[in-house]
Amino acid sequence: MKNKWVYSYHEGDGKNKQLLGGKGANLCEITQIGLNVPPGFVISTDACLSYLAQPEHQLPEGVMAQTREQMATLESATGKRFGSATDPLLVSVRSGSAMSMPGMMDTILNLGLNSQTLLGLIAHTRNERFGYDSYRRFIQLFGKVALGVPDELFDEQFEAVKKNVGAESDVGLQANDLKDISERFLAVVRHHTGKPFPEDPYEQLEIAIKAVFGSWSGKRAVDYRREFHITPEMANGTAVNVVTMVFGNMGNDCATGVGFTRNPATGENMLYGEYLTNAQGEDVVAGIRTPKPLQEMARKMPALYTQLLDLRNKLERHYCEIQDFEFTIEKGVLYCLQTRNGKMNASAMVRTSVEMAHEGLISEEEALLRVNPQHLEQMLYPRLDPAFKGTPLATGLPASPGAASGQVVFDADRAEQLGKQGIKVILVREETKPEDIHGFFAAQGILTSRGGKTSHAAVVARGMGKPCVAGAEGIHVDVQLRKAFVGNTIIKEGDVITLDGTRGSIYLGAVPKVESDFSDELVTLLGWADKAARLKVMANADTPNDAARALKYGAMGIGLCRTERMFNAAERLPIVIDMIVADTPEQRQAALDRLLPIQRADFKEVFKTMSPRPVTVRLLDPPIHEFLPSEQQLVDELQQLQHLRLSVQGMEVLVETAKLLAGSSGEPLPSSVHELGDTRLVDSVITRKEQILKKVRALREVNPMLGHRGVRLGITFPEIYTMQIRAVLEAAADCTKAGIPVSPEIMVPQVCTVEELKHVKKLVQSVHQQVEATFGVKVHYQFGSMMEVVRACMRADSLAEEAQFFSFGTNDLTQATFSFSREDAENKFLPMYNERSILQDNPFEVLDLKGVGRLMGLAVGWGRSTHPKLKVGICGEHGGHPASIQFCDSIGLDYVSCSGPRVPIARLAAAHAQILLGKEKANADKTA
Repeated sequence: MKNKWVYSYHEGDGKNKQLLGGKGANLCEITQIGLNVPPGFVISTDACLSYLAQPEHQLPEGVMAQTREQMATLESATGKRFGSATDPLLVSVRSGSAMSMPGMMDTILNLGLNSQTLLGLIAHTRNERFGYDSYRRFIQLFGKVALGVPDELFDEQFEAVKKNVGAESDVGLQANDLKDISERFLAVVRHHTGKPFPEDPYEQLEIAIKAVFGSWSGKRAVDYRREFHITPEMANGTAVNVVTMVFGNMGNDCATGVGFTRNPATGENMLYGEYLTNAQGEDVVAGIRTPKPLQEMARKMPALYTQLLDLRNKLERHYCEIQDFEFTIEKGVLYCLQTRNGKMNASAMVRTSVEMAHEGLISEEEALLRVNPQHLEQMLYPRLDPAFKGTPLATGLPASPGAASGQVVFDADRAEQLGKQGIKVILVREETKPEDIHGFFAAQGILTSRGGKTSHAAVVARGMGKPCVAGAEGIHVDVQLRKAFVGNTIIKEGDVITLDGTRGSIYLGAVPKVESDFSDELVTLLGWADKAARLKVMANADTPNDAARALKYGAMGIGLCRTERMFNAAERLPIVIDMIVADTPEQRQAALDRLLPIQRADFKEVFKTMSPRPVTVRLLDPPIHEFLPSEQQLVDELQQLQHLRLSVQGMEVLVETAKLLAGSSGEPLPSSVHELGDTRLVDSVITRKEQILKKVRALREVNPMLGHRGVRLGITFPEIYTMQIRAVLEAAADCTKAGIPVSPEIMVPQVCTVEELKHVKKLVQSVHQQVEATFGVKVHYQFGSMMEVVRACMRADSLAEEAQFFSFGTNDLTQATFSFSREDAENKFLPMYNERSILQDNPFEVLDLKGVGRLMGLAVGWGRSTHPKLKVGICGEHGGHPASIQFCDSIGLDYVSCSGPRVPIARLAAAHAQILLGKEKANADKTA
């Protein structure tokens, strides 16, 4: 049986977009429901893939034979003949893949014109200008798309004729002018290709079909698919649509236009679009002439405008979706040339989803599924004004979305200083450390030349809802000089730059921004999402302010409170340093005693803010050396202090001399002069710096992320964990006494063996008894383990005997599973791995289901085999990624936790996961 490659619009399956492409399938469907579509047919994506698979790029056997059969059908339907010199049939040849890719592939209009059919068209229409206008358009489109002639060569000739006759636009050209242009265009083709323009209409058609198939592999289309993550499973190959031409350029009773059934920018329920009279389709989209709003047609062509409204209503009722459609009016007859689901921004998508559900056009579930969770980011962060078209100075990784402008500063202290003065700043660093946190609070955005999307800067910035561009390796940051270098451009401290954290772009100067709103429609949609979802959505929040922001985003609790973030405030860090450099347990305890009331107060405020929701507190995790300056920084500072000491000693000599002179004059020296020669302050600072340097060297590790951190730190220095546990439980006791219901959860990081968990559990139980006895109230809490070590996952059954909950820390778990350092991987080889399809995605952004995900699934099963009611969640940044959330739902997790601004995304994704799971089960039941 021969392959079927070609389908008429009367027989094609309008639901089979993979075979017929979105455009072809939709044209089949609207033809079959009775809308006025020009007769046509579609050549399948199978034919495209077969064509592209052949080294010589030949059309599969049977394609042209079936195409000729369909052309004969078009001739019968129109009463015209393809290639006729008296009344020629002309066609358009258009691309169309399963996924809409506007402007990425090619279209050819007026195919079938040659020196003979042109005369027939002119004679039949009695319109010489129209004939030559159609001919010059065909030559240029065919020349560019099918023959590879650069557009500029045609444009030069077109502009030359316009200049010669004094015409400002194409509508000012007469028939003779267009004839001259057509002849010039033919000469351009002959000169560029070395061959005359093809005259045989079927030769034209075959070349055009091949060109449209070939455009699937063109750079535009490839780049578009990569940018929008369109996989072969989503769309593979393009179909070719061959459609009878209808003309909007035959006179002033003709027009062409583009319409949306609702406003794609705002979602407003009104017909939206533009049109041109006496024009062809590309004139509207190419901006050759300024089109008019469709509402103007109500005045100029009232009867046709009424038909257009009817078309709009029929399309939206049929598809139950916003439609983007193209139309042509030929001699007072309205034709629909294509329709597709309208692309719109997130605000419009949310508004239309809610309004269409209220109108009864779609269900609440369908409204939820219409909105891509990832796109909600557009609604939650300030963003660059879409009208801005500037060129970025440099690019990095889009680590935290949003846009911000400010003066460049190169250290956190300066950022804080200027921030207190009300000056907007951008903190620029090679990389950031926890001690930079006060600079984060003051900065509008963060830029680093090193680090990835899950680096410190990225994670903290996302948690704060501040834009961040990380790993901008094209920028050399020199903190000492207080300058950054991008090629020949120098950015000095105080210069203003703008960050676009959504795209990873950096611009010189302040770029206009637009604020995003948490609209009423979004509140409604997310309310529906919470009803539909099974997974709870928590937030990663470390401070009372973070907790309040998380509630605003709809968080159902805190799934990760990182206690070390509470240490980073400027007034607290010195106490932490005292704790670290302490030489004796007594000295360390004294520092911890000063930290206890600070942490207790923080926890109390967080618990009050989140009451009665659960708050999971992770005990100290990072290596303690991270709270100290680097060894090199200390060495440099000590050298500078030694120089300063010599200067002070010189001042001491000056002071002594001044004393002698003063003694002879009888006048006493001011006290400030005596202070100039006092070296005691410098000596005390040097002693302190030397003490810290000694500790930094003692704490140095070859691989600190696999070294003395997490539970290992807590067991080595139990007084640290004891202080934190006490702060949590005393804060809970305070709240309980005040009648505030709280649900604290204590989580141990970096656990790899049950014995570690038992050790910390004993500390918790001991402190718990003391707190209850001291405060005279019952304090309820849960105790659990972070699951971020491979061995912990493999021993989940034994850990579950001691833990009441697990929380997967997928950032570290991914590093451990892949044996990747995330910063090195993202900046060195991961982009190449993705490009070469060695890995489909960046595993630090998209949960690796085959490795990390499988490990998680096993751990959940083993843990619940021991503890059936074990609560399990995820608190890595994957907890805010929609596809990862769907997986978490499928393996039975109870909650996901992510940075506050990603909570709305996670809420919608959790609803999607449950709805899609229900659909899968329903389909399985049908086939069973």
